[in-house]
Amino acid sequence: MTVSGKDAASMTSLTGFISKQYLDEYLPYGGSKIKFVTGRPGSGKSYFANRIKEEAAGKDYLTVSFSAEEIWLHNFRDIYLEILRQCDIEAVLESCARRMIIELNYDPDQIEEGQTFLDHLSEKGEADPIIRGEIRGLLRSWFTKNPKLDYNFACACSLLTGGILGHPILEETSREMLLAFLRGDKNVKLAQLRALGLSPSRITRYNARNLLRSLSELIHLSGYTGLIIIIDDMEILLNRSSADQRKYTKLRREDTYEIIRQLIDDIDNMRYIMFFF
Repeated sequence: MTVSGKDAASMTSLTGFISKQYLDEYLPYGGSKIKFVTGRPGSGKSYFANRIKEEAAGKDYLTVSFSAEEIWLHNFRDIYLEILRQCDIEAVLESCARRMIIELNYDPDQIEEGQTFLDHLSEKGEADPIIRGEIRGLLRSWFTKNPKLDYNFACACSLLTGGILGHPILEETSREMLLAFLRGDKNVKLAQLRALGLSPSRITRYNARNLLRSLSELIHLSGYTGLIIIIDDMEILLNRSSADQRKYTKLRREDTYEIIRQLIDDIDNMRYIMFFF
């Protein structure tokens, strides 16, 4: 896709095409796509990216954008963790909990600040074994029994969402550890993960694409239409000036190209997600 100028007419035509063909008619039904935006310096590539962000936000997409000058691209772990950071996993899980409450035929707006859903039910005298079982059933169907989610990712999301709902109860230290695990903190002890039912593993360059697939599914479950990822300033890969903030060696460039090739090969296995490079 080539941007030839940032005049209003050409940008409206291009963003209108993307908006209709992809944001309206393809991604909401489980589609996924990668687009490479090219153009000479000053032709409007960054301007186009901002227009896409506006369009996507208006259609309830969660949008993430960053520069290749800020994030190393030769290790997909770094790319994934930056996407995760901008998505705000706690807010996404809060939205999942809210949608579960609605699915159970309760109004989340009636829950007082500082209360959990189970606290609210207890006040009404409705925190019986049946509703507790229904909560656990939803956590299983949304997360741990969901074949679209990585097992460890699903377990962590289930425990954290259960903690938000108030059932099952999650200790604060466990909550902090699970969030640290999801965010790629290498200080998390694997034995502690095993005690919570997770497999002892860490986020690596090899499993990060699978985790991104899980993240896009989670974002859709939380109520967003999908996930839009915009990576700008890709020309830095070819800039060999030692004054640059990030200098890509030949090996790093080749690793980056291989990562993009693998992402292209794997994109059809993802859903509700679109990349713009």
